[in-house]
Amino acid sequence: MRATSGSSEVCHGRPKLMTNRIAANIVVTLSYTLRADDGEIIDSSDEGNPLVYLHGASNIVPGLEEELEGATEGDSIKASIPPEKGYGPRIGESQEVPRRLFPADAELAAGMQVVAHDDQGRQIPFFITGISEETVTVDPNHPLAGETLHFEVTIEALRDATEEEIAHGHPHGAGGHAH
Repeated sequence: MRATSGSSEVCHGRPKLMTNRIAANIVVTLSYTLRADDGEIIDSSDEGNPLVYLHGASNIVPGLEEELEGATEGDSIKASIPPEKGYGPRIGESQEVPRRLFPADAELAAGMQVVAHDDQGRQIPFFITGISEETVTVDPNHPLAGETLHFEVTIEALRDATEEEIAHGHPHGAGGHAH
């Protein structure tokens, strides 16, 4: 069965991909392993639980998005992403702040991202790196700032994004974001 629906075709009830390469507004399903310089695994997609993202919408680090541009379903890619195209260089230093600056009922944990506001109301993200009864150690840097990121990626599936996904800046449905 083949029918036309708007600008994309539908074949056997599934949207037909208008391009077979990764480009802007393509929803990409991939499995990955992320390693540090020493080869230690930092992160990976769980077996059967791939990462789904909207290409061109800043859903992943810029350097990896650049490396994946033009790839096709089934491609395996190894990419080393420098800090400038990953989580950026390290800026600023960790500092201890009084625990009382956080809500008393806040469940804080190392690795958690928190947001403070400056005098003009701008958001300032921090990462918690340590907690004691009296203080919380916060760092303005992402935990992987200053690191070269070594990715091994396999492209599992590609599809055109819907208008709603493009408007929202992320994929919906299976493996994506649900509203």
